[in-house]
Amino acid sequence: MKARLAAAGAGVIFGVGLGVSGMVKPAKVLGFLDIAGAWDPSLAFVMVGAIAVHLVLGRYILRRQRPILDDRFHLPAATRPDARLVVGAGIFGVGWGLGGFCPGPAIVSAAGGSAPALAFVGTMALGMVLHHVVHARAVPKPAEPHRAEPQPAEQLTAGGD
Repeated sequence: MKARLAAAGAGVIFGVGLGVSGMVKPAKVLGFLDIAGAWDPSLAFVMVGAIAVHLVLGRYILRRQRPILDDRFHLPAATRPDARLVVGAGIFGVGWGLGGFCPGPAIVSAAGGSAPALAFVGTMALGMVLHHVVHARAVPKPAEPHRAEPQPAEQLTAGGD
């Protein structure tokens, strides 16, 4: 429960930061992507600020044995880009560019009642459900590890016959 509350709190702080920085406005995002026209670098400054905070705090936090509100860190196992990552990032970028929203700002704008943001978040949620359905069918779930039944001591020493 503490972990969920911490995640909700982090989400609220993130949303407030997006609102204060103006990143919930699609015109800001589209202005950043319009490098050949009236380019707006403000999104780059927000990203650099976030990266700087992460570089400092991320290293500090990972020195701990475990997170404060969980029993272990949940870090990705893969360390190199693969086809799924590249294709997923491409789809994410195309949706971001076409809609003018990144998921975080879209959720903040949808919470404020913005019709375009509500449409974006709805289609994003639909895409997530479709991914879950397709992925569940395409990738079999790993088998549960087999747990051997304990053997009586006399069976183990007598060869199990």
